[in-house]
Amino acid sequence: MSSTSVIPGKVAEVDLTGRRALVTGAASGIGRACARRLAGAGARVVVLDVREEAAREVAGEIGGTALAADLTDLAAVDALDCGEVDILVNNAGFQHVAPITEFPPEVFSAIMKIMVETPFRLARRALPGMYERGWGRVVNISSVHGLRASPYKVAYVTAKHALEGLSKVIALEGAGHGVTSNCVNPAYVRTPLVEEQIADQARLHGLSPEEVVEQVMLAPAAVRRLIEPDEVAEAVAYLCSPQASMITGTSLVMDGGWTAH
Repeated sequence: MSSTSVIPGKVAEVDLTGRRALVTGAASGIGRACARRLAGAGARVVVLDVREEAAREVAGEIGGTALAADLTDLAAVDALDCGEVDILVNNAGFQHVAPITEFPPEVFSAIMKIMVETPFRLARRALPGMYERGWGRVVNISSVHGLRASPYKVAYVTAKHALEGLSKVIALEGAGHGVTSNCVNPAYVRTPLVEEQIADQARLHGLSPEEVVEQVMLAPAAVRRLIEPDEVAEAVAYLCSPQASMITGTSLVMDGGWTAH
């Protein structure tokens, strides 16, 4: 039986011993959960975040390495050492809520840099090493907004749709080199980013934070609750496993039934 075979009735453990992972936006939220989960599976994790102290705290918890960088600074992104990265988790991002007519162009540009250009540049640097070693995993933290649009989120929706396309191209080009590329598409996750969105939406709609969650955020979903970061991290870990070697170029949707409508 090959090492990638799955024994019926037995849940396979994710073993990433000897692999080196780079997780962006890893000081909090989904990124921190992913860093912890991958480290728990044996990977050596580089915790990349603009907040150096917070990155060091997470790295200290998991025995990883902290790296501070502003991902809107593309020269700084290009200077990052990605040659030994086996697993690239593109998670960093932020949100801004406003009508298109009032959306600041500089904020739109910053979101594109962090959520589209940086994943491209990191992948461009990491892929040659993955190809040489014959193994690699690129996991892009997309969103239900990579599949569906919402008003007042023009930059975020545009960026996530672009990330979906980038992920698919990486999958096609990497297939012959043992590299997979996929998106994970959660709906609203219990993170600081979502807390900020709740406050923004409350101001925009004239609702209380509780009403925003129930009437706006969770309205399209069948399962009416926020997703926990650890749930997303578990999906990421699975996509990095040998058992997921035939899953590439697709999107793993975790939206509580949002896109079932």
